[in-house]
Amino acid sequence: MTARIGVVTFPGSLDDRDTQRAIRLAGAEPVALWHKDKDLKQVDAVVLPGGFSYGDYLRAGAISRFSPVMETVIEQAKAGLPVLGICNGFQVLTEAHLLPGGMLGNDHLHFICRDQKLRVENAGTAWTSDYESGQEIYIPLKNMDGRYVADQYTLDKLEGEGRVAFRYLDFNPNGSLNDIAGITNEAGNVVGLMPHPEHAVEPLIGSGRTDGLPFFTSILKKLVNA
Repeated sequence: MTARIGVVTFPGSLDDRDTQRAIRLAGAEPVALWHKDKDLKQVDAVVLPGGFSYGDYLRAGAISRFSPVMETVIEQAKAGLPVLGICNGFQVLTEAHLLPGGMLGNDHLHFICRDQKLRVENAGTAWTSDYESGQEIYIPLKNMDGRYVADQYTLDKLEGEGRVAFRYLDFNPNGSLNDIAGITNEAGNVVGLMPHPEHAVEPLIGSGRTDGLPFFTSILKKLVNA
């Protein structure tokens, strides 16, 4: 039976189709989910894609957090449903309090788009098991509000519990505290990151690398072996 991974489309989502393609390349079935629907169509996992949901009014991800679909995503994520938030999706996860901390505008006040070097810090989550801890990868990054912030207690907790999933290397592109590029919840089923793994899944498209494909093969293996 093929694993079904839902991809939510909000008004302003940009990378939902790319994410669906990455899921298909990994061998799973992408399922389109609409922001106004509470029904997740019995998917096995959910991805919140990148973009500018609701135009990033108020704060990035602040309005999307109250979409009908998020009511179900929040409930099921707390019950163990694997959820990945990419860029704007990461912002939505922090606004929904599925992940701690928050996102602010880049410290240089400019949109940034580049191939970004990362280090995998936690290969024990539902979305990172096909990596190795300490592995260095390149993933495209594009954001305006990508600066991860949290109070010192939260930062210490994330670091102490090994919940920093990815860290920027060589260059901090947005001023994120502790060079944090992505984090996970305590259970490891919810992961958020600013870079875009769906843009690094084929050698001839996007970055020309496949460093992002293990996100999607990781969750597929977890679902198949569950």
